[in-house]
Amino acid sequence: MFKRLLSIPSSSPQSAFIFGPRGTGKTHWLKHYFPTALYFDLLHSEIYTEFLANPSLLEARIPSKHNDWIIIDEVQRIPELLNEVHRLIEHKGYRFLLTGSSARALRKKGVNLLAGRALTYHMHPLTAQELGDQFNLSHALLYGTLPSVCLSENPQHYLYSYVQTYLKEEVQQEAITRNIALFTRFLNVASFSQGQELNYTTIAREIGTTRQTIANFFVILEDLLIAIRIPVFSKRAKRELAAQHKFYYFDTGVYRTLRPKGPLDSQEELSGAGLETLFLQHIRALNDYFQWHYELYYWRTREKQEVDFVLYGEKGLHAFEIKHASRLSPKDFQHLRLFQQDYPEAKTYLFYGGNRQYYENDILVIPFQAGLLALQEHLDT
Repeated sequence: MFKRLLSIPSSSPQSAFIFGPRGTGKTHWLKHYFPTALYFDLLHSEIYTEFLANPSLLEARIPSKHNDWIIIDEVQRIPELLNEVHRLIEHKGYRFLLTGSSARALRKKGVNLLAGRALTYHMHPLTAQELGDQFNLSHALLYGTLPSVCLSENPQHYLYSYVQTYLKEEVQQEAITRNIALFTRFLNVASFSQGQELNYTTIAREIGTTRQTIANFFVILEDLLIAIRIPVFSKRAKRELAAQHKFYYFDTGVYRTLRPKGPLDSQEELSGAGLETLFLQHIRALNDYFQWHYELYYWRTREKQEVDFVLYGEKGLHAFEIKHASRLSPKDFQHLRLFQQDYPEAKTYLFYGGNRQYYENDILVIPFQAGLLALQEHLDT
């Protein structure tokens, strides 16, 4: 088992939610670190049917004088259980670990989310730090870093199964849309927006639906925790900036599996978006695991001068450019320098495909893999 960076003290008095896309390893991690916990799996049909019919049966299934953790896996499948969990925390003092791969059902039902009674954690795909010597940049760019992918002898087959089975099943289970064929087409077309500004109208025209339907579909992807939209950094703005969010699927392997590929597709384009996605995976994971509380943005002017990622928080302001090229030219630094003019207090970085680390004036230029491994050093200050 990979040693994960997520940490929940076994002696913690508070219950906790652990959110993350299906396949990120939440269940395996919980069973390993809390082996004596009472475990209820809502993906198990018998348990699901029993609690769906009567959530109050939960108390009867907990032994008297139980003083260990209680795990409820995929709690979003029966949101009404949270009201029962709330009651048992208040009146029995039980501690729960509740996993979820979708926030949509919980929010849609408007149920009690245990505000103030349960901490919130997130599980992400594996990071280079967690993989250690097993981290392979080329493999990660092709297949992503979901745990089963990293352990599989046939990662492409696993990813196709993940996309075909999990994503479509999740949509059907939550009755998100009756038109599964349209949503499936949307999943593929959305992959062409990876690392790009979103244009709902163009995507709607591409798949033959309305702009509002596309906007709703992107919300669904975020609710299912399989995508993220990043806003423009506009604090103390001195220039006219872009207005649209940038879009990313949460894992490079999932992105490349959903992306239609053929002889007319540019490998450089796929690799560039893959590098940005892999960087984003690491930033999101480390930010959550180490509780840095950075807000994540990108920066883009109306003249299309762009910095790929901007992190802003109490720990500082950091700007990152991601380049696939192994050799850099002066123009590769232009947008970071422009950002520095507006934000001289920012620390700036350029991750690239070369193998030499150096400073270009005050921009730290660092090989991509070395940069991933050094993120904690640079951001946890």
